[in-house]
Formats: sequence, structure tokens, C-alpha cells
Amino acid sequence: MNNTGVLKSSHRTWAGILLLGWASLLVSCNKKTSRYTDQDVFRYNEARNITSLDPAFARNPQNNWAVQQLFNGLVQLNSNLEVVPEIAHNWEIDASGKIYTFHLRDDVYFHESPVFGANKTRKVVAQDFVYSFQRLQDPEVASPGAWVMQRVKKYTAVDDHTLRVELKSVFPAFLGILSMSYCAVVPQEAVAFYGNNFRRHPVGTGPFSFKIWKEDVKLVLRKNPNYFERDSNGQRLPYLEAISVQFIPDIQSEFMLFLQGKFDFINSLDNSYKDELLTPDGILRKKYQGKIQMQQGPYLNTEYIGIYLEADHPLMRSKALRKALSIGFDRELMIAYLRNNIGFAAGLRFIPKGLPGHILSNTLPYQPEEARKIIDSYQKTNGPLPPISLATDANYVDICEFLQREWAKIGVEIRVDIMPTATLRQAKTSGQLQLFRASWIADYPDAENYLALFYSKNFTPFGPNYTHFKNAAYDALFEKAILQTDPAVRLPMYAQLDSLAMEEHPIIPLYYDKAIRFLSNNVKGLGLNPINSLELKTVRKE
Repeated sequence: MNNTGVLKSSHRTWAGILLLGWASLLVSCNKKTSRYTDQDVFRYNEARNITSLDPAFARNPQNNWAVQQLFNGLVQLNSNLEVVPEIAHNWEIDASGKIYTFHLRDDVYFHESPVFGANKTRKVVAQDFVYSFQRLQDPEVASPGAWVMQRVKKYTAVDDHTLRVELKSVFPAFLGILSMSYCAVVPQEAVAFYGNNFRRHPVGTGPFSFKIWKEDVKLVLRKNPNYFERDSNGQRLPYLEAISVQFIPDIQSEFMLFLQGKFDFINSLDNSYKDELLTPDGILRKKYQGKIQMQQGPYLNTEYIGIYLEADHPLMRSKALRKALSIGFDRELMIAYLRNNIGFAAGLRFIPKGLPGHILSNTLPYQPEEARKIIDSYQKTNGPLPPISLATDANYVDICEFLQREWAKIGVEIRVDIMPTATLRQAKTSGQLQLFRASWIADYPDAENYLALFYSKNFTPFGPNYTHFKNAAYDALFEKAILQTDPAVRLPMYAQLDSLAMEEHPIIPLYYDKAIRFLSNNVKGLGLNPINSLELKTVRKE
């Protein structure tokens, strides 16, 4: 998934009047849930807004977080990124590695809704998954998640509690893909009743059900009293009575309302207040210790500079020149100075920390003298290097300007080209850029997700190979690795692929991201995993 990282940059200013206005709105909106105590309701802000509550459109973190509360799939991930049961209580994979048989629980019900008539609800059956998967692939639905079923040959409801899925070829990462929100089960009755408006009238099976969504203002979800999962003591989940999501676009206002106790947590760390909360070493400042909690851990996101290898510039065609850029700046200084050490300075690897297949490696060495020597040697023979354009959006100007200054010291002139995020994405896909700031966030917990970016059959615009890297040995090993069902054999192959690609320097890895959250002290049970999902079914407020 191409997206922004967890640590964001911002050039917003403090907006006191806006803060007061939003605070008033927050108070007035909360009157509707005033019969609950503060301990009953989990409150957070989504500055980026939510565009759909339909799992078929859970393409970004903000949509996905809400969808996770409302829907379930066959399987889910635990905190160690292991695939564990959800609606499917168990499954078998046949000897060919292509046929998966899922056995469904018989105690899972859809949320109460008028679409079910007098009965108000009904049990989930295997045919519901057949419908949901077919809908995901329907061109008229135009789901951005249609790709998750591209390896599926057919799916069959053997009976109400048995679903069989046959793949076109062996693909060990398939179970991980099924954990994505795209693959959640939806009832055909609700989609037929609401049509395109299902996006704002979701009916799922999740721990919370839909109550109110006033777009751009507030979303409220209510506890599902019939939810099927229980804790280790046999108590039915969830513990909370409701979730309240605000849509305040101003990051500073969100931060101030969190400090005032109006929100229970904030996700990520904006540049506008990072120095207020953290020391330069990434430690919570003393004034906040004991008042708020900080969570942090590896996040499956690699931040990098992409190099379009077919661009008309000598650096794009020279492995030596690409290497000079990669060793010509100090990653540890960049992380400390610009990110308060929230992140891990990258080694010569693309697979991030926290994902099986990542091989621990030293940070790429900072060798300015060697880098300058490579540039000078080239220019003595071929003349001056033309200036190079580095494209970014406004969120990462600080990193790109840091690189611009560092690379000037080794004799490379960089022009930072700031463009809207959508424009940057389109230009990157169509091969219009020389260098571009990018990130890759895992869609599912298998390193194939990262290595596919260097497979030649995935050239953009038909796949995620934005650099147009092509290597016959890499392609052959990649095709072999994704058919290997034994992780003990597959993971070393992944590591070999990572090394094979990175030795050619098709990208310049910057850092592996960290997930970071700040919680109110009374929030308990909110875990953190490397995909930064929001699991609220086990949260309590004390």
C-alpha cells in the first residue's frame, strides 16, 4: 500500500479560534450520548476524515479503523501478526496447497437491521462470503480491493457452515490477505436495500454497530450486544458501550483537546507538536510522564526515495551514481533531527523491521568522501551532472530539503518539486518523475507484499513496480519463492531477494517507520501491532 507514514509533517499554525469552535461543537454533539459515563465511550479524532464505512472501500487507515469495529472476516491477525480464527473457527489446506476449506462458527449474527424484516437479524452462512467475494470483484462496485481475489479460481458454499476457496496457483500469503478488511462479510439484503448508500448504512457482524454518521462532524458506533467473541474469562466482548469519532481537520486542535481529556488517544506524531511531547531522543517529556501513556513499536512501513530507472538522466542509468546518493547522507542524523528518533535508520534492505523476512543489517554507512569521489570520477569523464528533480508532497518537504542539502555537499544538485499528493501519485504511476519520495505500508503480513515492487511483470501502471527495476535472476527467484509453502524455506528466499534488488540501488531506503500513540492514563487494553490496526473490542476505560 502506498501511503503516508505514521510520523507526519505539518506547516499548520495554531488556530485558537478554531479550537474553541470545535470544542463547543464537541460538547454539543456529546449531549446525544450523555447517558453514558466517560468510562463507557472511547473518543478519538480522525483529521483525515472517513469517506466510506463499506469494507469494499477500506483502502486507507481512516476508513479501515472504522470498518474494523463494524465487520469481521474469516480470519484475523493477532499481535504477533499470526493468522488466527475469526468467523472461521478452523480450516484445512489440501496437499496441492491450492484448496482452502473453512469451517464457520454457528453463533455469528449480523447486526440488527430493518433489512432483515421481522426477525431483525440472521446468522452468517457460507453463502454470505461467496456473495461478499463476488461483490468485491464486481466491476460495477469498482472496489479498490478487487485485487485481493485475483489469485482465486472459485469459491463455493459447500453448506451453510463450510466454505471452499480454490486458488489458481499456490500462494502461501493468501490467509494473510483474507485478514484484510476488504474480505469482511456483508449481507446481500443490506446492500440490495441501501444500494450505493451502503457506505453510510453499514450492516456487519463486528463488536460495534452503526448508530450515527454526520459527515465531516461525527461518527458514533454502539456496542453489539450479540457479538460472538469472548475474553479469556468468558465475558462477552466488547467492554465499551460506544465509540465516538470526531472529524476535526486541525491537528493542533486535536492535540489540545487530547491534553484536555476530550479525546482518549491520538495516533502518530505531528511535527507541529513533536518537540512539545518528546525529547530529541524520543522520550516523553517529564511534564507529561504519569499523565499520558506513550506506545511505540515497529510499523510495517518503509520510507524511501524511488528512482525511475528509465528516466532520461545519467544517474538513473548508473548503479555507481545511485549508490553515491545512498551513502551520501546521514540517516541517523536525519532520524534524530527530523523525527526525534521515531523510526529506525534503514540498512540496505526494503523489507521493514517487524516483518518475517527482514534481515537485521547495520544502518547504511554515511560515506560522504566516497560518494563525492564517485560523483567527481563520473564528471571528469562525462561532464557535469544535470540537476535532478525530487518530487514530494507537502508532508515530507523537511526530509527532501535535508537530502537536497546533503547531496549538494557531494556535488549533486537537487531541485525539490512539491506537488499535491494525488498529482504525485499519478506522476509516479505514469513514470513522469526522476526521483520521488514514497513509502510502502504492508497490506498483509507477508514480505511478498514488498518484494513485488521489484518484479518486472509489475511495471506501473499495471502494478507497483514504480522504479521499473528488471532483473532476470530476481524474477526467477521471486516466482519460485511465492510458491514455497514452508516458511522455513520461503523466508530465506525472501531475504535473498531483498539483497538481490537492493544491491542494484533501485531505491534509496530512508528509514523503517515506528507506530506511535499517546493514550489517556485510564485507557487499558489497547494493543499495538506492526500493522497499526485499531482493536477496540478489548479496550476498557477505568
